[in-house]
Amino acid sequence: MKKIVLRDDEMPTQWYNVVSDLPGGLRPPLDPETKQPMGPEKLAAVFPMGLLEQEMSDQRFIDIPEPVSEVLKIWRPSPLVRATKLEQALGTKAKIFFKNESVSPVGSHKPNSAVAQAYYNKREGVKRLTTETGAGQWGSALSLATNTFGLECVVYMVRVSFEQKPYRKSVMQTFGAKVIASPSSETNSGRAIRAKFPDTPGSLGMAISEALEDAASREDTKYALGSVLNHVVLHQSIIGLEAKKQMKIAGEFPDVVIGCCGGGSNFAGLAVPFVPDYLDGKKIRFVGTEPASCPSMTAGALAYDFGDTAQTTPLLYMHTLGHDFIPPGIHAGGLRYHGMAPIVSALIRDKIVEPMRLHQLECFEAGVLFARTEGIIPAPETCHAIRGAIIEAMREPDKPQTILFNLSGHGLIDMAAYDRYFAGELHDYDYPEEEIAASLATLPTV
Repeated sequence: MKKIVLRDDEMPTQWYNVVSDLPGGLRPPLDPETKQPMGPEKLAAVFPMGLLEQEMSDQRFIDIPEPVSEVLKIWRPSPLVRATKLEQALGTKAKIFFKNESVSPVGSHKPNSAVAQAYYNKREGVKRLTTETGAGQWGSALSLATNTFGLECVVYMVRVSFEQKPYRKSVMQTFGAKVIASPSSETNSGRAIRAKFPDTPGSLGMAISEALEDAASREDTKYALGSVLNHVVLHQSIIGLEAKKQMKIAGEFPDVVIGCCGGGSNFAGLAVPFVPDYLDGKKIRFVGTEPASCPSMTAGALAYDFGDTAQTTPLLYMHTLGHDFIPPGIHAGGLRYHGMAPIVSALIRDKIVEPMRLHQLECFEAGVLFARTEGIIPAPETCHAIRGAIIEAMREPDKPQTILFNLSGHGLIDMAAYDRYFAGELHDYDYPEEEIAASLATLPTV
């Protein structure tokens, strides 16, 4: 069976909240001024209460609202596919499956949360949303969602991606969004960053600062975040919940679950529904892959830190390279974030998730092999998951095992990156340890 497709009525009706099952629990966000746990009232200026309730919830399952389900059913349930041609090319006895999230209208997993966030904001009378985007996947998804629910959308796009990926900007504009290269001259934080770092390629931390400042300055506006936070992981759990049903139909259960990690949402979305099976004694490994140029999980500290450069967010307990960290302009723009989701960080702490650091060139090589065998050109971010799957399959090629990874997005708007790869213009980059140490030296004292 090459492809396993569920019916519309088999799409999950509830999201799964892994917070209730984390062995070591989850530390709360802290108020940066008092260093005390922050309640929803202080966050209500930038988030609607419906999402804040989910962010703070330890309820194991949360109902998916019908209006959200109706939009998700445009492309969900997404197919589960066995990569038989890739297996043959590798000469491995491993069975490799991928959850194909590239079938969404904007080509990635991001609308799973964008649709929900737009709905909850609309329900509470919000007129306008601001956000940041790295590679443009999240900005495209939120633009789609705000257009669906009749909201305005302003996207602060990391400057290097704004320049590298002009068609992502076109997608956002098609859905009615205003797109601004970050750091910009339109916010106080953007102007300050540009004055200090005039040639900066930008970062997600900088773009978050601008989007938050914009949202806080207007009563009709809230802020939407595409990864990292608990409610985003909650919404993305629909990926793994579907995959569990599909793996059962295939008569398989994964020995290894793999996803690429920037802020952690697509990996967590696939992985967390399998965590209860692990805790019940099922032998299963969870591998999160990240770029060597932005190694928050493998070189960062597990500590409280700001989620943005301007230090306006609550303090989150997460693996971090420091809020001042500015990653190089690699083409996997969606993985250029200094911090990792607190949920993923807790799973690493509890030795449930294994982080894996990968270089840019080996990931593009894996992406090209996948395209030539399976017929889908993957996004540069997704290439990291594919490379991780290949590594796992080839550790012991004669060992029968089942590998499941998340194809978080296609790369059809990322062909400039492939052009540079084929031209030999891309290079591997290990972020210097001394520069990481300098960035970590600015962590807030808690």
